[in-house]
Amino acid sequence: MQIITANRAAELIGGGSTIAFNGFIMAAVAEEIIAAIEKRFLETGAPAGLTLVSSTSVGDAGGRGLNRLAHKGLVRRLITGHLNLMPKLQKMIVENEIEAYNFPQGVMGMLMRDIAARRPGHITRIGLNTFVDPRISGGRLNGITREELCEIVQIDGRDHIRYKPFSVDFAVLRGTCSDARGNISMGREAACVDALSMAQACRASGGRVFVQVEKTVDRIPPHEVRIPSVLVDYVVVSTEKAFHMQSANFDFNPAYVNEDDTAELSARDMPAGERYIIAARAAKELMPGAVVNLGIGIPEGIAQIAAREGNSDFTLTVQAGGIGGYPMGGLDFGCTFKPEAIVWQHQQFEYYHGGGLDQAFLGLAEVDPAGNINVSRFGPRVAGCGGFICITQSTPRLYFVGTFTAKGLKTHTEGGRLVIDSEGSIKKFKKSIEQVTFSAPFARESGQQVLFITERCVFALSEQGLVLTEIAPGVDLEKHILANMEFKPDISRDLKTMDPDIFK
Repeated sequence: MQIITANRAAELIGGGSTIAFNGFIMAAVAEEIIAAIEKRFLETGAPAGLTLVSSTSVGDAGGRGLNRLAHKGLVRRLITGHLNLMPKLQKMIVENEIEAYNFPQGVMGMLMRDIAARRPGHITRIGLNTFVDPRISGGRLNGITREELCEIVQIDGRDHIRYKPFSVDFAVLRGTCSDARGNISMGREAACVDALSMAQACRASGGRVFVQVEKTVDRIPPHEVRIPSVLVDYVVVSTEKAFHMQSANFDFNPAYVNEDDTAELSARDMPAGERYIIAARAAKELMPGAVVNLGIGIPEGIAQIAAREGNSDFTLTVQAGGIGGYPMGGLDFGCTFKPEAIVWQHQQFEYYHGGGLDQAFLGLAEVDPAGNINVSRFGPRVAGCGGFICITQSTPRLYFVGTFTAKGLKTHTEGGRLVIDSEGSIKKFKKSIEQVTFSAPFARESGQQVLFITERCVFALSEQGLVLTEIAPGVDLEKHILANMEFKPDISRDLKTMDPDIFK
């Protein structure tokens, strides 16, 4: 192991290299090394033609993370699990300036593990019947992306996807401390993500591993070593706090690693309105003792409402590896307030894929008559699937939550009834959707229970498609529901009224 500067690390990266970058939004991101790579390219034009690999969005929707590397000529290809917080790279994809692939977030982490073990890729049923299925688009995001990085294989008469392995020339990782030999601890990191498997994949490929740390220490106890020295080639000691923040918003928050017993989560009650109504209705579905995943946005409010009502008989988890505690939102999504454990991301998804979750509450963007959902692409906005496919194809009870229409929807409640003041101009229940991120046929085949919860009604997934099962008090079926859908759903003979208490 050698201790070098971030600038020296950038100089060691050759053109045409494939680089794995660890991180979850801005947690566990080696920002100083990424900034040095950008600086070298802008000054010298090198390194050029890089392939960037990340399990999820490494960025803040602005200028940090992999957004720094969105320069024409610097990047040739992107392989990632999520893009929503990397808008500069999204723009390059839409303009056909770089090749790009989007695979499920958990698959990306496990593919690193399989590359590390020199297995023939990652073989799984996750992704079937969605846009990553090679019979549809194979995760390719634009017209210049032609190479097939996944294929259908048959095992015991059933279709699986083989996500193909590739070589990793460099891994750019982050830890907290390094000892004299290069053993790395991660005790102050809000998430560890896929650092170990990326280091192993890089080493198995004959590549070199860079780890950015806060400081060096004489010794790290063996049980605290998360990346052993045998996998570390170079250590970069960060010189600026801005390049080594624990998350997008905090230099260091001890509650994110459960080091502060006195810390209390600030009250974040959802304001009255349609988002509150949706979260309150969804919260009624929480099962005693359940292990739960909550997506970002409206699902975050479910735990707030449940906690206010004295219901804490469930365990929350987040894709980045946090178990227990309270998953954070916004740009700190992936961090957990007072977690009980923080595991590797691929381990979290192995738990998910194996049926570890009892329930998942996720966002709802576009729905077609069959019950398929798109949350991953909307014209020039290439959000990516993230953990959505992994979670929705392995959890027995799914709840998709979102407003019935978008852009301009305004409501209020009065006397236990919903009043729609102005309708949203965008219909979410459409004849066709741009991408399939959730496959209704896969869910039916798997026997999953699926609800679609909005502020004015609830649908269930049936063998035929959507069936309307509940309607809000004060809502007119024809005027407020059917007139704002591009298709007509089945209507239950036992159509119920949503609980009026939600609308008080």
